[in-house]
Amino acid sequence: MDDIIILSIKRGIIMTFDVNKLQWIREPEDYMLSADKIEIITEPHTDLWQRTYYHFRNDNAPVLQMETDEKYFSFTVKTDFESKHRFDQCGIVMYLDSDNWLKGSIEYENESFQHLGSVVTNNGYSDWATTEIDANIKSMWYRFSRREDDYCIECSEDGITFKQMRICHMWNGNGTIRFGVYACSPEDSSFKATFTNMEITECKWLAHDGQQPDLE
Repeated sequence: MDDIIILSIKRGIIMTFDVNKLQWIREPEDYMLSADKIEIITEPHTDLWQRTYYHFRNDNAPVLQMETDEKYFSFTVKTDFESKHRFDQCGIVMYLDSDNWLKGSIEYENESFQHLGSVVTNNGYSDWATTEIDANIKSMWYRFSRREDDYCIECSEDGITFKQMRICHMWNGNGTIRFGVYACSPEDSSFKATFTNMEITECKWLAHDGQQPDLE
């Protein structure tokens, strides 16, 4: 069992996060996988971004994911990071291909503040939403939830109370998906990102209880 992270029991079935079945997209040179921890040492000039505003395409960050066709679930993970250079970042990700993915993370800016935010990329264009937080924060929990082809990203400083960061639709996210964690350093830097407390549960993003959906 050393190579398997037991995540949850759902509908009487034990769901596992088997590190032997995780799939790297761009495997980094320096990392560690164990039953309850993932560590990634980032490499300089690694990033994820597509076109918008900056007019460049960066698609070389290491991504570690599992695959599922489950339509309703939540994935929670705690991140700890030693970022200290502009744009250093780590967090959760759903990477389908270079033109279709989303991520939630903290991106270091300077000694005063960093950006807590999310990027949603549909059909080759990235959409970034952020808020500034104190640069001394070096730990954050994230929760990624799926309801068919709609998705929600939340964050928490204590792993108990989660706050919504983003609700989005993924045009290519209605079938089998891959999700997990990532870390990167877009400029000339490197740091260690640590991921623990990984858990899959029933979907914590509850169905809307107000206005009913339109009839299609």
